[in-house]
Amino acid sequence: MVRSAEKPASRRLVVERYTWLERVTHLVHLISMFVLLITGFKIYTGWGFMSFESARALHMIAVPFFLVANWLLVPYNIFSCKEEHCSIGDRLYHFKESYLFGKDDAERLLDIIKNFFGKGEYPAFTVYDERKGHYVTKLHPGMKLLLIFESTAIVLVALTGIVLYSLTWSPFGIPVSEWILSISWFFASMINMDGLALIRYLHLLAAYWFVLELIIHVGILELDPDAWKYHKAIFWSGNEDLSDRHFVKVIEEKDQVGTLADQKRLLEEQ
Repeated sequence: MVRSAEKPASRRLVVERYTWLERVTHLVHLISMFVLLITGFKIYTGWGFMSFESARALHMIAVPFFLVANWLLVPYNIFSCKEEHCSIGDRLYHFKESYLFGKDDAERLLDIIKNFFGKGEYPAFTVYDERKGHYVTKLHPGMKLLLIFESTAIVLVALTGIVLYSLTWSPFGIPVSEWILSISWFFASMINMDGLALIRYLHLLAAYWFVLELIIHVGILELDPDAWKYHKAIFWSGNEDLSDRHFVKVIEEKDQVGTLADQKRLLEEQ
């Protein structure tokens, strides 16, 4: 793999990559997902290392932790803002640049593929704006693609899990399970399948997706000596030293000042 030829920064620039709440969210997501996968496959396959009742109980305990982490804490971490002046537009722009796969990410991913075949340098996917004091983006483009499928899998596993938990679940008198079953029967009838069987199939499919995602996330994207600094940041310190330029690009303040001055001069000349 060809590395970037960019020289390290002449000074250390240690910044907060993950807040304490982001680290807690990641840990809760990780632990609850492992518990759900292990107990879920125990329930499905009949593994003999624990009783069915214990597996089901642990499975149901892990569910709220998993959903709270993904549906409450993750959105809060994404859209919360430490700056004094931070509009809704700023938050939406941050979300688009940081978490949605876009044109720049497609170019980075293409460069990564080229680098794999020995063509060109490995692109920086962590971009930090020194003047504004925050990350422009800090996710691998491959991870941004995974987020699309992960979000879909979380919705699938939650909705199908409701029916598998109880065919008559009706909180506050709202027949949620019946509605989900009705939708399932509608699509199942198109492929000559039982509605409940389709729900079981989708639940299992989502579980296999999480296994695949874990392999890609940890085994492929992160299994790199230069990427271990991100493990330290997400599991322990929360900080990143941007003077280590592996996968990192810093938009430096002195360069931006020069650019702004050039723009002002051009406007005056016009």
